[in-house]
Amino acid sequence: MSTPLLSVRGLRSGYGAVEVLRGVDLDVAPGEIVALLGSNGAGKSTFNQTVSGLVAARAGRVLFDGKDISATHYRDIVRAGLIHVPEGRKIFPNLSALENLELGSFARARERRAANLERVFGIFPRLKERTRQLAGTMSGGEQQMLAIGRGLMGEPRLLILDEPSLGLSPLLVEELFGLIATLHGQGLAILLVEQNVGQSLEIAQRAYVMENGAVQFSGTGAELLATDRLRRAYLGV
Repeated sequence: MSTPLLSVRGLRSGYGAVEVLRGVDLDVAPGEIVALLGSNGAGKSTFNQTVSGLVAARAGRVLFDGKDISATHYRDIVRAGLIHVPEGRKIFPNLSALENLELGSFARARERRAANLERVFGIFPRLKERTRQLAGTMSGGEQQMLAIGRGLMGEPRLLILDEPSLGLSPLLVEELFGLIATLHGQGLAILLVEQNVGQSLEIAQRAYVMENGAVQFSGTGAELLATDRLRRAYLGV
């Protein structure tokens, strides 16, 4: 693997007296899709929020493009090009689709907003048809497109996608994973945090499996699909 764009070592964090992450190591190379898998409560979302600066790290290091961002403010992390599309979409329901997209370039790439809008509309043509529609009235699939599109407006160097398929129909999940593969084909590095194991491993170069706040094993998609450890991690058998 080339020099990692994101390198996490010994990361610990949590909430109050509760420690959730217990020494996580993870790498993402430039242009790579890496899947972070695990059942509910494994610590995946806490990992995303800690790397993104939304939750304070208690120990360990997070390096982005070789710079330690472990104690960096989340706005500066966004400005560096590490952009997090959160679980649950977190769109602004009372703003239009266009206004939500424009907010994505508030901290980064504001001067290229018009060009990036056209790029997003090229990837998600449905959003162009709904620029004036209030985001809260859009379908679940359209809201997920909007959340990803908003992330792309900031010209990410690494895009963290937290449970992007959650709540979507099987047809929309298929479409979503196709779009993620398209973004990867354009050279974007992606950390895909998902419970949809099969489709994640189909498009990821490598994957990590997290249990109880720690990475238990990792490997290529083919390696993980061939091991019983993956089944045990999810089913406990």
